[in-house]
Amino acid sequence: MSEQEPMRIGAAQVTTDDSIVVTSPYDGRELARVPAGTEAHFDEAVAEALARHRAGALPAWQRAEILDRAAAVLDRRVEDFARSISEEAAKPIRTARIEASRAVDTFRFAAATARTLTGETIPLEASSAGVDKLGFVLRVPIGVVGAISPFNFPLNLVAHKVAPAIAAGCPLVLKPASSTPLTALRLAGVLLDECGLPPGWLQVVTASGRIANRLVEHPDVAMITFTGSPEVGWGIRARAPRKKVSLELGNNSPVIIAADADVEVAASKIGVAGYAFAGQTCISVQRVLVHRSVQADLLDALTARVEALVVGDPADEATDVSSLIDPGETQRVASWVEEAVADGATLHAGGTVGHDGVLRPTLLSGVRQEMKVCSTEVFGPVVGVQAVDDMDEAFRLANDTRYGLQAGIFTDDLHTALRAARTLDFGGVMVNEVPAWRADQMPYGGRRDSGNTREGPQYAAREMTEERLVVLHG
Repeated sequence: MSEQEPMRIGAAQVTTDDSIVVTSPYDGRELARVPAGTEAHFDEAVAEALARHRAGALPAWQRAEILDRAAAVLDRRVEDFARSISEEAAKPIRTARIEASRAVDTFRFAAATARTLTGETIPLEASSAGVDKLGFVLRVPIGVVGAISPFNFPLNLVAHKVAPAIAAGCPLVLKPASSTPLTALRLAGVLLDECGLPPGWLQVVTASGRIANRLVEHPDVAMITFTGSPEVGWGIRARAPRKKVSLELGNNSPVIIAADADVEVAASKIGVAGYAFAGQTCISVQRVLVHRSVQADLLDALTARVEALVVGDPADEATDVSSLIDPGETQRVASWVEEAVADGATLHAGGTVGHDGVLRPTLLSGVRQEMKVCSTEVFGPVVGVQAVDDMDEAFRLANDTRYGLQAGIFTDDLHTALRAARTLDFGGVMVNEVPAWRADQMPYGGRRDSGNTREGPQYAAREMTEERLVVLHG
């Protein structure tokens, strides 16, 4: 049996008798083994974090310097981390490099946040009772943060939890996805062994989701930050009613193509955003609502681009689309496509699983709201096109969803663009851009089943603090 890559709890590198085997989603080969953490390991990790919290946060300048050093190390090792991401997530290497580069930015923005995170002064003398008093609000660390990260961005979505917590002065217990824990462990090694983060400020416990319930319910954890499916996320929220719970969940991202849109530009962007990492991102383009007058042009342009996508080994520089995270997900997505076609949708590209077990990038038209490929997050390389007769219908169909993360619209008309910004009921509205677009410093989050928070280091760090009012009598 291969040696385990250890968990990090306090100053200890911890292994266990039982292992979680990490395999390549593309070819099934064993990549590594990690410890099978237990509830007792979560208890130890929380105790370490709580002791650090009670001892007081690191000074802001020190937190910022640690984050700056982490950004510098990651910048030098983009290729190493990209290879790690690609292997354990089957993310095409070119896409993995983008994720690794984005993580550098995430740490840089977190360092800026550590230097600028502040409260406010209160004009107490605005009332007669406040004469001779000075009031101000401090932002203080909320306490121990429990973080649960997903498989699809094993570096940057971990960074979006770890870096803001460091910036805010909060010790963290991280539970990475069981299918992609290796990159998170390597990031912890960078922070703890090379960048000066003292032991106890970051613990990484590898365990099954069921065991991680202990982290969610632990009385000494002040906040849970979770990225994943709505079903799991809202279940966590229900089990931890007294905690702050920040959720970044799913979406069935709509894109509206107006009659005056540049169809070629829209097709070129959708041809990437609907299929990057096999559609396994929560803002991957899924629904295209196109004006009937330009539907044929869009389908022609989009079909050509989808058919040209290279499918195969994620380590191959030419690959655009590789495996879903496991065979069960491949079967599920393929069955939804078959169901849509049987119910009247037209298949323009893909829809089949190759001998390599990879679902080919799929393009459908004639989809309807009630089909699973429209109503529920697919999380696979599938885009469905619906024709609309006007913008009223497009806005209505776009908003007809239980999700609300990001939406996009392509139009050359400023009035239509502003109307979309006011009408589309989503956390973010992208104009002449796909909803899959994200910059790591922006406030990112959704409504309804898509979550209840905003990510981005500045916004996440504020979520990880509490306001403390101080009144001084002169």
